[in-house]
Amino acid sequence: MNEQPGGADRGEGRTELAPLKVNSLRIVEAGMAVWLVALVVSLALPSLHAGARSWWPWCCVAGLGIGVFGWVYIRRGRGNARDA
Repeated sequence: MNEQPGGADRGEGRTELAPLKVNSLRIVEAGMAVWLVALVVSLALPSLHAGARSWWPWCCVAGLGIGVFGWVYIRRGRGNARDA
């Protein structure tokens, strides 16, 4: 038999998994929304942007910037990212 430890069968009856279709733009937009919420929260609460944490809002700005770049990249259809 072709049975692996743990009960995993690696035999002839194995079916191939197809890639999952996802909307990449929606994923990037959701990530940007999370970074935006984090930016608003870090600016609204003084304890989150004072002293040693002064870089936290800039991290959120960088996340938003990378998200905008990714959104434009996918929107323009570079590579195969549009249907990824």
